[in-house]
Amino acid sequence: MSTTIKVLGTGCANCKTTAKLIEDIAAEKGVPVQVEKVEDIQAIMGYGVMSTPGVVIDGKVVHAGGVPSREKIAGWLAGGVTAVPAGSCCSGGKCC
Repeated sequence: MSTTIKVLGTGCANCKTTAKLIEDIAAEKGVPVQVEKVEDIQAIMGYGVMSTPGVVIDGKVVHAGGVPSREKIAGWLAGGVTAVPAGSCCSGGKCC
């Protein structure tokens, strides 16, 4: 059974890079995932994400703002999901 991972963003380069990284790392690790891109601004704001890209796993925002590191993504895929408080930016404000 695959895990659904949502990448929140309006389609900018960082959002596309984030989705591709997640897909690539999941393939490398043999972890089945389904990556969904959420581009609707109202839906993104519904998650409390103010800076993109955002990443949602199992309904929890695990990242917001900037491209996540390979290590962080690998941790998510290994089951190390930690929610990020709504409205926060975990990359020091570096957004799309």
